[in-house]
Amino acid sequence: MKKVLIAYFSRTGKTKAMAEYIAEGIRISGHEAEVKKISEIKTEKELNGYDGYVFGCPTYHRDMTENMKTFLFLAKNATLEGKVGGAFGSNTHSGDAAKLIFDTMEYVFKMNMTNLGPFLLHEDQVEKEEGLRACQQYGKAIGEML
Repeated sequence: MKKVLIAYFSRTGKTKAMAEYIAEGIRISGHEAEVKKISEIKTEKELNGYDGYVFGCPTYHRDMTENMKTFLFLAKNATLEGKVGGAFGSNTHSGDAAKLIFDTMEYVFKMNMTNLGPFLLHEDQVEKEEGLRACQQYGKAIGEML
């Protein structure tokens, strides 16, 4: 059994719900998933010991949040190269944050990212049945990569 860290920031609870649903998909695929707020992770050493990483935050003003940017600078100092990865986020109109996180993980951290690309979900779909299933499918795809 492999272990995946899902680290997220959520302001309204929608991205947190996505993180939990993605974790369910990873668990359904037979792996362990740990869900943490990015504010709980203080050093790059706390990122050690995982086989996969999924990072997410909502989109604000067509960008990721400032605390996610700070977290990604911290994560850059961890040894993530070659690890399985995914990125996600909720949005109300553009969904740019998930793609920015995904690109950072793929091109800067040199991670093995899910072939489904960044996963984004409009806020009003997050807690509906189709949103739940979509998040779980993303988690399962990450689990299958492990």
